[in-house]
Amino acid sequence: MPAHLTLETLKADVAAGTIDTVLTCVIDMQGRLMGKRFHAAHFVDHVAEGETHGCDYLLATDLEMYTVPGYTFSSWQKGYGDYVHKPDLSTLRRVPWLPATAMVICDILDHHTHEPVPHAPRTVLKRQIERARAAGFDPMMATELEFFMFEAAYDTLRDGRYTDLRTRNRYNIDYAIFGTTKEEDVMRAIRNGLHDAGVPVECTKGEAEVGQEEINVRYADALATADHHAIVKNACKEVAHAHGRSITFMAKYATDKAGSSAHVHQSLMGADGPAFHDPAGEHGMSATMRSYLAGLLAHSTEITAFLAPYVNSYKRFTEGLFAPTKSVWSTDNRTAGFRVCGAGTKGVRVECRIGGADLNPYLALAAQLAAGLAGIEKGMELEPESRGDVYQAGNVTEVPRTLRLAADALDGSAMLRAAMGEAVVDHYVRAARWEIEVLDRTVTDWDLMRGFELA
Repeated sequence: MPAHLTLETLKADVAAGTIDTVLTCVIDMQGRLMGKRFHAAHFVDHVAEGETHGCDYLLATDLEMYTVPGYTFSSWQKGYGDYVHKPDLSTLRRVPWLPATAMVICDILDHHTHEPVPHAPRTVLKRQIERARAAGFDPMMATELEFFMFEAAYDTLRDGRYTDLRTRNRYNIDYAIFGTTKEEDVMRAIRNGLHDAGVPVECTKGEAEVGQEEINVRYADALATADHHAIVKNACKEVAHAHGRSITFMAKYATDKAGSSAHVHQSLMGADGPAFHDPAGEHGMSATMRSYLAGLLAHSTEITAFLAPYVNSYKRFTEGLFAPTKSVWSTDNRTAGFRVCGAGTKGVRVECRIGGADLNPYLALAAQLAAGLAGIEKGMELEPESRGDVYQAGNVTEVPRTLRLAADALDGSAMLRAAMGEAVVDHYVRAARWEIEVLDRTVTDWDLMRGFELA
């Protein structure tokens, strides 16, 4: 894509005055971009080939940036020191929707050893990619992001305590051209801005709920896909803000409406081409693909906490609203947790439909790879395909319906502990348990306020 910058072209743009600001961005536990805004001249002279720093609490907070107790890596006892933010210059790009701005994604390194911080989301994914490559595969992935666009701006909604949430469109505009025309001022700016930022956006469309949208980015290697996902979410919010509107990627912003997903498409490339494809196999699926999919199914409960990381995430798993409730596989069937797409073609792949739009892409993709690779390593046999309305299927594995169940499964996952490391899994188990504690405490406080007068 033409918007990718080299350090030399950035220096030329800075000298010409066309870029004056560079964002150095790390990925936090929630998948958000965090970092600093540098004067571009200082960045090219002192940071680009060096480093900057940030407080290690960025990997130990919740959604509201509260310093969560109980983490091993970062705590008050340890003093919340610094981590190194090391620019990955291969991600250097312009940010067309912000004036005279470029950005770079940074890896997070230990301040003393300069080794990658193991629980940093980008590190977690990189290590699973390394496992795949050691086995002779290059993982290819894509995420589909859904969201809702609201008429009012973020501050307006916040000041009104979110009591008047009117979506930009007032009716279901799924695939509707005229319906999406009404919001084209924002969506066109998002598409063009991302394209010019070097993110290969394919299309946007109306989704299957009132006011809901979807954006799709081209299939790419796993790390690029996660980087694109994080940039897309930030871009959507910034462009909406510039137009006086707001966007949410909550998995379920309203009980009576469908949720927003982040479906994960995935396959492996081998030395001779697509490793998932075998023309002689059922649905064109190779033995490698069958074992990979078997691994996803076998470990689906253990990886759910990385696909649905918040209490709100589990409100999305509702029958009849296109969110899966069963961890089974089926071909081209949107009621299944795992859908085989492109059957019979070289593009045959697995689509995991469990994840919500609130997931951290690095952690979600890493968990998918860990489970799939475990299936290949153990030569797992794929269970029979489910057909028809999977919502009504019996005697099959259910998607966990609460974060409490998912956190317990994550905690007890020998597969993930072997793949990611004990300390990394413990870190994210603590994150999940904190979300549960906050919910429990909120309910308790509410009970107290009502004088325990509960029905």
